[in-house]
Parts: sequence; structure tokens; C-alpha cells
Amino acid sequence: MGKIRVVLIEDHDLSRIGLCAALKQYGHIEIIADAANATEGLQKIQVYQPDVAVVDIGLPDMDGIELTQRLKQSQAEMDTPKTKVLILTMHDAEDSVMAAFAAGADSYSLKDVSMDNLVQAIKTTYEGNAWIDPAIARIVLKQAKTTKPSQTIAPVNSDVSETQSIEAVGEEYQQMLETYPLTDRELEVLELIVAGCSNAEIADKLYITVGTVKTHVCHILNKLCADDRTQAAVRALRAGLVR
Repeated sequence: MGKIRVVLIEDHDLSRIGLCAALKQYGHIEIIADAANATEGLQKIQVYQPDVAVVDIGLPDMDGIELTQRLKQSQAEMDTPKTKVLILTMHDAEDSVMAAFAAGADSYSLKDVSMDNLVQAIKTTYEGNAWIDPAIARIVLKQAKTTKPSQTIAPVNSDVSETQSIEAVGEEYQQMLETYPLTDRELEVLELIVAGCSNAEIADKLYITVGTVKTHVCHILNKLCADDRTQAAVRALRAGLVR
């Protein structure tokens, strides 16, 4: 695998410099540009066309959510390489999390993530899979229980009047789930996976053995065509499977 080309957009100088320096220690990551605000960040994404843009949600001129919306819109209108977006957020406030989820970003992480996990998030995002912080997954799960998957959510801290909808499920997932529907027990296990429970915790909550949990998890991954539990959780949330 070649190096993953990254643009980092972060307004706090010390954080930006520190992240750039730390990420450069990983041989498969290349920081090709950085920016202190969204306007400059969008320009550098257009010029350098990175594989992944790591975007702070709290930027001074426009927030990371609006940046993501503008980037995704321009990518949809133009035949250009598709830069993937990894949103970084300091807080796990529900409105910010849901707005980020609705904006179309590819992955979502809290800022207090370990450096190794951030690198894994960048790699996962680059490979075309979603990476979602467990704390954020729990918030989206909570929201999914009280709203319909297609409900529109306005961007937080933005003057943009348009809202972005959380799509209930992509066509390819819909066909997949129609062919291999999840059982009631698998849905129960899936909900606990999204909530961040380990196999042992799931076994304890459902009064089944850990071996049985592992079997259910295996079936869930196969039916969702997911490589791991995190990817399964993301697809479950996007599909509105967990109620």
C-alpha cells in the first residue's frame, strides 16, 4: 500500500502542529498540507486532492460540518477524485454528533482518541470503510431509537438553511438485508455491539454463553458484509436496523 495522503484542518495551532508531527511518525501517512480554517482547508483539498481530510468540527469561519457539506456537494458536481472526510470533535454533544453524521462525512472520532486509533481511523477511512468512535455510536443509537432514520437534521452552528437527511439504507445494503435478514436475537446482539458491549457483557445481558454470542456476531458480520464490529455498527446505524 502506498502512503495515505492527508490534509489536516485544525484551527488550534498547537494541536495542528502536534498532530502533524505525530502523524509523520507513521511511515504510511503523508501530511501533504494543513490549514487553520475551513476556507483555506477547502482550497488545499481542491489543489492537493488528498486521500483523506482530517477536519476539526470547530473551525472559526465555518464549522467542519458545513465544510464537509460543501466538499461533498462539489465532489458530486465535478468528476474529481473523492477525498474522504474524517471528522474530529472535542465534545460528544448529541446535536453535533447527529449533524456530523448527517453531513456526509465518512468517519467520526473524538479528539481524545489515542494516536494509534486515529491512525487506524485514517487507514480505515482511506480503504473506503467508515470508522466511528464508540462514544459517538452510542449517541447515534440513542437518536435512532427516538427518530425515524430518514429524519432531516440541520447543521449545527451553521447559517445554511438546507438540512441533510440520514438515509435509511443504501440500495446495496437493502438488497443484502432482504436476502439475509437478521433474526430478532441477532438484532439484540447488534444493538449491544453498537452500544460498545464486549462479548462477555452481551452474554451476561442476554443470558447466553460467550460462544453463542460469537456465533451471532459471526452471522451478523456475514449478513452485513462487514469486516469487523465497528463496520457492522456503522452499517446498522446508517440502515436504521437498531431500534
